[in-house]
Amino acid sequence: MSRRWIVGAAVAAAIAGCVEISDNADNVLSLEFDSLPSPSVVLGDSLRDTTGTIAAPVVRAFNYQGEEIASPPVRFHAPDPGITIDSITGVIRGDSLRSTPARVVASVGSLQAVQRLDVTLRPDAVTAVNGRDTLQYSLLDSTLNVSEPLTVRLTHGTAPADSAVQSYVISFAVVSEVDPLAAELVSGAKISPIDTTDANGVAGRAVKIRPIYFTGVDSVIVNATVKFRGTPVSGSPVRLVVVLTPPG
Repeated sequence: MSRRWIVGAAVAAAIAGCVEISDNADNVLSLEFDSLPSPSVVLGDSLRDTTGTIAAPVVRAFNYQGEEIASPPVRFHAPDPGITIDSITGVIRGDSLRSTPARVVASVGSLQAVQRLDVTLRPDAVTAVNGRDTLQYSLLDSTLNVSEPLTVRLTHGTAPADSAVQSYVISFAVVSEVDPLAAELVSGAKISPIDTTDANGVAGRAVKIRPIYFTGVDSVIVNATVKFRGTPVSGSPVRLVVVLTPPG
C-alpha cells in the first residue's frame, strides 16, 4: 500500500520548449497522490482508514519552487463503475462489485494523478486456515528458524454460503510474553505485521525466531485481528500458535 503518483508539468514544458512556466507561487506545477488509506472500499460503505474512520484521499500540490501549496483546488472523479466520489471532499463509496480495481482520479486544472481501489464485500467473520505450525529451530542455521505462514480466512455471510472478502487488511501481532527480539512476523525476508487478503480471502504471516533470546519458551502465540468500522468482526482475534521444538 505504498503506491504514490507524482505528475508534473515541467517535463511537458521542457519538451515543448516554447511553453513558459509561471513564477506565480500559487500556480500548481505537480501533484503528489498519497496511497489510499485502504486497498479496498466495502460495498455500500465509505472508504475508511485502519481505525474505522471515514478517510478521504490525500493529494498535495507543489509550485515551480517545489513548495507545497496550501489548500489547492483539487477535484476528484471516478471514471469507472464500482465507486462514487464526492468531487470536492474526495469521500469514496463502494456502490457495486467489479473484478478489477476502480480508478480514483485527482485533478488540478489539466494535471491529473491516479490511484486504484478494489471494491469488496463486508467482512463478517474470520477463521484460522493454518492456525498451528511446529518449528524445529536451529542454534546454528538461522534459515531454519522461520515457520510456515500462519493464515486466516475472511468471509462475508454465513457458511456454507459465505463468500471470500478480498483486498482487506488484517493485522498480526505476537502476544506471547517473550523478548521482542525473540520472535517477529515476516513476509519473506521483510518484517511485516500487516497483510491484505487474497482472492480467496486468505492472509497470513510467518514467524521468525531467534533462539538466543528465548528462556524456557516452547511456543509463540500470534493474534490475527480484523475490524470493520473499528469493531472486531466475529472470530477476531484469531489465536495462532507456532510450537517450538529444540534441535534433534
